[in-house]
Amino acid sequence: MLMTTYIAKGEGADRFEKIPVQIYEAPATAVKAVAKEIAELIRKKAAKSEKCVLGLATGSSPIKLYDELIRMHKEEGLSFKNVITFNLDEYYPMAKESQQSYHYFMHHHLFDHIDIDPKNIHIPDGTLKSDKVEKFCKEYDKQIDEAGGIDIQVLGIGRTGHIGFNEPGSLLTSKTRMVYLNDITINDAAGDFGGKDKVPTRAITMGVGTIMKAKRIVLLAWGEKKASIIQETVEGSISDKVPATFLQTHPNVQFFIDDKAAEELTRANHPWLVSKVEWNDKLIRKAVIWLCQKVNKPILKIENKDYMDYGMSDLIKTFGSANKVNIQVFNDLQHTITGWPGGKPNADDSTRPERANPYPKRVLIFSPHPDDDVISMGGTFARLVEQGHDVHVAYETSGNIAVLDDYIYQQMDIATSFTKLVDGDLPAMENAFLQIKQAIANRKPGDEEARYLLQFKAALRRAEARGACRFIGVPEERVHFLNLPFYETGKVKKNPLSQADVDIIVDLLRKVQPHQIYAAGDLADPHGTHGVCLDAILRAYNIIDRDEWFKDCNTWWYRGAWMEWEVEKVDMAVPISPAELSIKRKAIYKHGSQNNGPAFPGDDPREFWQRAEDRNRNTADLYNRLGMAEYEAMEVFTRYKHDHGDSLK
Repeated sequence: MLMTTYIAKGEGADRFEKIPVQIYEAPATAVKAVAKEIAELIRKKAAKSEKCVLGLATGSSPIKLYDELIRMHKEEGLSFKNVITFNLDEYYPMAKESQQSYHYFMHHHLFDHIDIDPKNIHIPDGTLKSDKVEKFCKEYDKQIDEAGGIDIQVLGIGRTGHIGFNEPGSLLTSKTRMVYLNDITINDAAGDFGGKDKVPTRAITMGVGTIMKAKRIVLLAWGEKKASIIQETVEGSISDKVPATFLQTHPNVQFFIDDKAAEELTRANHPWLVSKVEWNDKLIRKAVIWLCQKVNKPILKIENKDYMDYGMSDLIKTFGSANKVNIQVFNDLQHTITGWPGGKPNADDSTRPERANPYPKRVLIFSPHPDDDVISMGGTFARLVEQGHDVHVAYETSGNIAVLDDYIYQQMDIATSFTKLVDGDLPAMENAFLQIKQAIANRKPGDEEARYLLQFKAALRRAEARGACRFIGVPEERVHFLNLPFYETGKVKKNPLSQADVDIIVDLLRKVQPHQIYAAGDLADPHGTHGVCLDAILRAYNIIDRDEWFKDCNTWWYRGAWMEWEVEKVDMAVPISPAELSIKRKAIYKHGSQNNGPAFPGDDPREFWQRAEDRNRNTADLYNRLGMAEYEAMEVFTRYKHDHGDSLK
C-alpha cells in the first residue's frame, strides 16, 4: 500500500479543530456515509409526505457522492420524487448545453439517472442578460425560503477557501449574487476550458449567508491539494479572507475528508502535540526535523530542554536522552543519502537504500507524460545511465493535449518550409497545415481535438522525449511509448482506467523484467493523470505479483513538477552536482513544447526547469541545515513495498 499519514486518535486528538472533521482512508468510504445520511432523510421526509430540500455542489469532490446516490436509486429503490434541489453556482456567461456548465454537469452526473421531477431542479442561470441577474438572485433566495429552507447542503471547497463561488472578501451576510472569480480559481478551471483565457471571470453563486441558513452542512474534500485550505479552515481564525472559516459558526456542520486532505491538520502533521503516539522511525524523524526547524538547530545540537519546551518529553522518556534520539535520527537520515541510486557494486549495502547486486541492473522509469522523467529525476536518470545500468523509459501517455496551438503553428511552418527545401509533396503539406488551422479555429472549449491534430501533437512529444533520452544516453530501443487508452480522449477529462491500460503495463513489465522501477507517486498534478498512471502500475503489480523476477524488484516513487517529498518521508536521496544539474536542465530543454509557457502550468509561473532546480536545491539545503553534508542539489524518493500475495485495496 502507498504510505498513509499517521493520524492521532483518541481523546484530545481534535482539540485544535473548530469544525467537526471525519477522516477516511478513501473518498469512496466517506461518500457512502454522506449518501446514507441523505438517503435516510429523503425516506424519512417521504414517509411524512414532506419535501426534502438538498443544496448541491459541483466540481470533482461530489462526483463520487452522486455516483453512490445513483447506485442507491437503481439498486436500493431510493426515490427522489420528493426531493427539491438548489445548486450553489454557475459560471457567467454560460450556455446550459456547454460541457463546462454546471447545468450540464448536474444532469450528466446525477439528474439524468434518477427519478427527480425536473420542476424541482434549480440551478443558477448563466444565460441571463446582465440586467436580469440581480432580480434572478433575489428570486433564487426566495425560492429556497419558500421550499422550507435547505435540509442538507453539500459543499466542496476551493483552494482560496471559497464555498460556492464566495471568494475571499465575501461577507457572512452575503446573499445569492454575481461575483468575480479569483485568479487561483480561474487557474484551477483552466484545464476544463482548454486554457485560462477561456475561463469565465464571473459566476452566479449562493451567498455565504444563504449557505449558512441550511439546517445541516456537509463539506467534502479529497487529496493533498486541499490539505492546506482544510487546515486553515478548520483550525484558523474566522476571516472573510477565507470564507469557509465562517462555517465554524454553524451549529450543524461536518467535514468529510480523506487522509490526504487531512495531512496538514495538527493531529496528522504534528500528532505528538495532541495525544500520546506510538513512535516509529518515520514519525520520530518527522518530529525531530520539525523540532530542528523550530529551534533552528541541526539534529546533533538538539538538547533535552528543546524536547521539553516543544511537547516532546515523551521521546526523551523513551530513549533516555536527547543525544540518543539525535544520533538515531541523524544516522537514519544519513543512510538515505547515496550517490549510487542503482546500488554500488562490490560494496557493503547494509545501510544503503539500494542493494549492491545484481550489477548492472535493468531499470525501468515510468513517466506519466513525456517529460516527467527528466523534470522529476533527470539527475538520477543520468547517474543510472553513467553508472552502467540498462535503463528503460516508459512514457505512459502521449501528452498530446498539453501542446499549445501556437507551438503547432510554429512546427507546421517549419515542416512546410522543409518540404519546400527537399522538393517534397508541398500541396499535401499545405493542405495538412490548412486542416490543422481550421480545426484549431473551429474548436470550442471542452470539445475533443481533431484526431489528426492530436496525432501531430503526440508525434511532437515523442520526438522531444526521444531527444532527451538520446542526450542522456538511452538507446532508442529502450524508449517505450505506451499510449495508455484512458488518456486518448482529446480532452482534459479522461476515461476511467480500464483493463486494457493495465494489460499494457503488465506486458512491458514482463518484457523488461526490471530489477528496479521508478514511477511518479505524485498525486498533485493539475489534471490527475499521475494518479491514474500510478493506479495502473499498482493494478499491474497485483497481476505480476507471483512472477519470480518481481520478488527481487525494488520500486521507488518520485514526485513531479508540482512539489517534493517531505524529508521525513524520504528513503533515498541522490546528491546532484552542478554538472549533473546542468545535464538535467538541458534534458528538460529538449521538451520544447513545454517551455516558454506550458499548457498546464499550475500555480507556479516559473519554467519547469526552474521549479525543478529550486526544489532540488531546497532539499539539499534542508539536509545541510539538519547537519548533513552540503550538496548542490538533491533528488529524493520514497520506497514502495508491495504486499506480495495481497490484492490492492
